[in-house]
Amino acid sequence: MAHSVKEPNKISSREVTDPAVYFNRRKFIQAGVLAASAVASGVIYRHLNPIGTLDKHKVNTAAIEGVTKAPSTTADASGFRVNEPQTSQEDITHYNNFYEFSTDKEGVAPAAANFKTDGWQVSVEGLVQKPKVFDLDDILKLSPPEERIYRMRCVEAWSMVIPWVGFPLSKLLDAVQPLSNAKYVAFETLLDPKRMPGQKSDVLEWPYVEGLRMDEAMHPLAILASGIYGHALPPQDGAPIRLVVPWKYGFKGIKSIVKIKLVADQPRTTWNVAASNEYGFYANVNPQVDHPRWSQATEQRIGESGRRPTLMFNGYAEQVGHLYAGMDLRANF
Repeated sequence: MAHSVKEPNKISSREVTDPAVYFNRRKFIQAGVLAASAVASGVIYRHLNPIGTLDKHKVNTAAIEGVTKAPSTTADASGFRVNEPQTSQEDITHYNNFYEFSTDKEGVAPAAANFKTDGWQVSVEGLVQKPKVFDLDDILKLSPPEERIYRMRCVEAWSMVIPWVGFPLSKLLDAVQPLSNAKYVAFETLLDPKRMPGQKSDVLEWPYVEGLRMDEAMHPLAILASGIYGHALPPQDGAPIRLVVPWKYGFKGIKSIVKIKLVADQPRTTWNVAASNEYGFYANVNPQVDHPRWSQATEQRIGESGRRPTLMFNGYAEQVGHLYAGMDLRANF
């Protein structure tokens, strides 16, 4: 059955807002109330509308047991850790794009507050020798949890530095033994409009789907995250398990995953279906290729004043650049 997809020019101003407009609006609201240094962090909204702090007991605590914690000031050649200041836990958990709950970034956390993940399962299927439906605990036991301190760059030209807890996606794929004709990995989010009220809208085609090329999925930087800041992942950030691919724009990081399928052909991806001229399949961070409605040359780091230059591949060119050798990075966005 065909799903209704909202045309890009019909998406409201609170959905994929032009970054300049969004941040200028926030400055206007905050003027005369808090210092200008708080402009990008959403402090006023949270001051006027207090929200309960992260409750670890509502999510799977196995996500964080035995985590190998990385020093926050260390950088290494692997790219697993960056030496930039980490975004506050408050901002990471209260400034979110997760349309399944709300198109208002600061409205996602309250909308998702009662989202339960008990009994969560992930089906891994397709072109594999050993397809399996995994319980969450089984997935989390595949590899010891690690802390990865990654930059996160949104296509809307804002960014964060997030201390994720997770493990390499390759560990899960190895467990099901991909067949030689598996060239891509397709991901799917839970479809349940009762639990995810944003799915009652037609802003996107549901369920949310994403995909990676096989070599991208097997890269050590690509992880399945189950926690942040040493806590289990909260609903607004994609509980109980989500994809993190730090060299790509944030919309590639599909949340609340229930299905992973290995396929021979390039899979459909939600934002590419919604607006193929604005959101490509690869979605590699590239400051030289502007979004049709705004520049990608700079970004607003949440919690900071001013803007900073955007780095090629979000600063991970040394680690992933070889994956795209010979490709036109301006055409294959």
